[in-house]
Amino acid sequence: MSERISTPRAKARGGEDSIALDDDATLHAMGYPRKLTRRFQAFDNFAISFTIINILSGIFSSFGFGMNAGGPRILVFGWIGVSVMVLFIAAAMAEVASAYPTSGALYFSAGKLAKRHKGAWSWFTGWLNFVGQIGGTAATGYAAATFIQAFVQLQWTSYRPTAHQTVLITALIIVLQGLANTYTVQLVALLNRISVWWLLIGLVVIVGALIVMPDHHQPVSFVTHFENNTGFTSGVYGGMLGLLVTSWTFTGFDGSFHMSEETVRATVNAPKGITRAVGYSAITGLILMLALVYSISDYRKVVGSPVGPPVQILIDGLGLGVAKVMLLIVIGAMLFCGLANLTSNTRQIFAFSRDGAMPGSRWWHSVSLRTRTPVKAVWLAVGCSLALVLPGWWSHTAFTAIVSVNVVGLFLAYAVPIFLRLRLGGEFQAGPWHLGRWGRPVGWVAVIWILLSSVLFMLPQASPITVDSFNYAPIALAVVLLVATVWWFTTARRRFQGPVSYGRPDEIAAMDLI
Repeated sequence: MSERISTPRAKARGGEDSIALDDDATLHAMGYPRKLTRRFQAFDNFAISFTIINILSGIFSSFGFGMNAGGPRILVFGWIGVSVMVLFIAAAMAEVASAYPTSGALYFSAGKLAKRHKGAWSWFTGWLNFVGQIGGTAATGYAAATFIQAFVQLQWTSYRPTAHQTVLITALIIVLQGLANTYTVQLVALLNRISVWWLLIGLVVIVGALIVMPDHHQPVSFVTHFENNTGFTSGVYGGMLGLLVTSWTFTGFDGSFHMSEETVRATVNAPKGITRAVGYSAITGLILMLALVYSISDYRKVVGSPVGPPVQILIDGLGLGVAKVMLLIVIGAMLFCGLANLTSNTRQIFAFSRDGAMPGSRWWHSVSLRTRTPVKAVWLAVGCSLALVLPGWWSHTAFTAIVSVNVVGLFLAYAVPIFLRLRLGGEFQAGPWHLGRWGRPVGWVAVIWILLSSVLFMLPQASPITVDSFNYAPIALAVVLLVATVWWFTTARRRFQGPVSYGRPDEIAAMDLI
């Protein structure tokens, strides 16, 4: 990976003012005035993707599934292998982010990189990204609500969680995260900085406790232990399903891309934020995974625990009192994860509506003069997330069916601009952060892995297949694509031609918010 500085991005000679002018010139050249406050430093940009990936939230939420789909062998070696593949995706996305550092991110770059049908490529990428992010906000809030109730159940054994309570707690979480996003971008940046240290210190505390406190650890060879409790007779198929544990965790790193218009020296700091978030998450996640795997005492007891396998591991190894403290750390990480996810979601809505791609676009891309944040977009994201959570009032299966498009939608949205960049070949104009001659091979590996993992996400994940165990991701994805297609051919193609330009750079500069 290398950096080269070129016009207009390289005009800054030093100092924050010249860097800001450089960023503004890049934004103006892409056709947009500056409406958002550029307060995110390199660490802040990294922090949002690192927080959304959130290894504590991802691993604790999906560890039990992995114990049944491959066991320790897939949990550990699958983590390593899939992490490498996701690094290819991150590097390929980062190269595109350096060339097009806008809040529109994936849909904007898809529209710019397409040789033909720019509006269609941009439209479908934008809606896949939108639905994936909304599903991610809803799912993260729901997971936090579930773990909060697990903590309450440990504290007061008479408490029995219900679907209604889970939905109400989820709604409260999402609304509070909306309030946090309503205020200044400095507050969001501060909370994301805190979240990074919460994650890292929490990781050290949990891993340290799991190393020191348990009376018994599994032998080194336990890492090769294989389990297939998926109901399918094929161990290979069961192990392949276990790879989803890592894929579920590594979502949302496009957050750094979406925050480009609020990041200083975005052409370099946004791509660095993407790659560093994935790289550091891969390393820290492997450490946590090993700590949990080697702390499993009774496999059957842990996998069947009513409070969830990772919580049971903490209780068995650390005792109930310490386990509850560790659970609070995990819950805090989940809340930070949801907050960052909502922030990224909001910026995508702001940019997508700025180009007229959403109903009521004029509302959703407006920016509060007091807070310099897209407040209306925040509450649209909150409202859509709450709408996805509501079916959980009647059925957990219904909720799972609706949010199941989260990961598939996001990764397909990641694939489109990377694929279009590959089709351009030598015509692609790289930004200051680029992969050089490695750009094309890295990009092809990324696209191929996304397609393979997307197929895996849509296959049955448990046998026998019932209403409750059915994988609704293909149906959810088909519904999203059907709605987007019908909408496109009936009205959207006549009014949406992809990213718009607000005029010449000098005209656009006059539109900047002071």
